[in-house]
Amino acid sequence: MILEPLPEDNAGRLQPGISRQDAFALIKKYNKEPFHIQHAETVEAVMRYFAEKLGYEDEADFWGLVGLLHDLDFEQFPDEHCIKVCEIFDDEGINPEIKRAVVSHAYGFTQTDVKPENQMEKMLYAADELTGLIGAAILMRPSRSTLDLTVQSLKKKFKDKKFAAGCSREVIQKGADLLGWELEYLMEETIKAMQEMERNAASDAL
Repeated sequence: MILEPLPEDNAGRLQPGISRQDAFALIKKYNKEPFHIQHAETVEAVMRYFAEKLGYEDEADFWGLVGLLHDLDFEQFPDEHCIKVCEIFDDEGINPEIKRAVVSHAYGFTQTDVKPENQMEKMLYAADELTGLIGAAILMRPSRSTLDLTVQSLKKKFKDKKFAAGCSREVIQKGADLLGWELEYLMEETIKAMQEMERNAASDAL
């Protein structure tokens, strides 16, 4: 699959080409399991957090929708993950730059060979599996919350290969390496992103 990488100096240039409402409608169309919908929204929130933190505020909508749509085809087409989604995006007329970013998150562990090249793609690659590990970790806590989750506690879960075995430690570490970050820093900031999401959800519920 040949998809041209996006340039690093694209600040403010990338626009989603699809509304959040329409993107979420696609998620609901192709996903029925609440877990998959929740995961999509979690990665969306984490990607928006990092867009703002890393100086891509003008592209926060783009980063967020890449996170929301990254696993669009996984529930219905697990054997064609990141292959089928290209057909769906083409049929829906979605920005090809979203397609490139979404496909790159599966580099090395599906049929796709699109390598994460820029900051956004590297961030998606790094955050996807890590949000899954954090989600599994908080289910084991009495609070069932990210708000009291520490990096030290998460690192213990990371080292326990039997815990949440489906979350690839190799991919998480490789994601940190692609970003040029220490694993502990990636964990700390991703926890903060999910804490912010949880606080916002609690505020919206009031």
